[in-house]
Amino acid sequence: MKILLAIDNSKFSDAALQTVIAQSRPDSSEVRVVQVVEPVDVIFPQGKWELGMSRDLEEVRKEKLGRAQQMVSAAAESLRDKGFRNVDTAVREGDARVELINAATEWPADLIVVGSHGRKGLDRFLLGSVSEFVIRHAPCSAEVVRLPAGS
Repeated sequence: MKILLAIDNSKFSDAALQTVIAQSRPDSSEVRVVQVVEPVDVIFPQGKWELGMSRDLEEVRKEKLGRAQQMVSAAAESLRDKGFRNVDTAVREGDARVELINAATEWPADLIVVGSHGRKGLDRFLLGSVSEFVIRHAPCSAEVVRLPAGS
């Protein structure tokens, strides 16, 4: 089974990682750990940081991509420590919702596992729901992992 594991450096993606470890067979699963980085120019469209900071957007972009690569590498190592041998990583740029669907289609994945932040109301409206979008548009099965109540 080919499993695309989406992470974002949150306790929700940690729960998704633990779910893959608990529910999958290491000897018969391929896992691709993916993190999507939002383009910096979406946040800072003028080409420089606001508030008088002079760091170039390309420098910020490289830092974000580097941190993302470290996170997917750490998750892959956790999987390998649990006996998964066929693990790789990918860092993509763009809208997380769209890029996860694209990654699952291109690979092609049999299952997408993603954590849910559990946003409601205005936060969900403003920030969107990656997990909901993935469930609706996935080219394969998808599992949304939630934290236990009170976590």
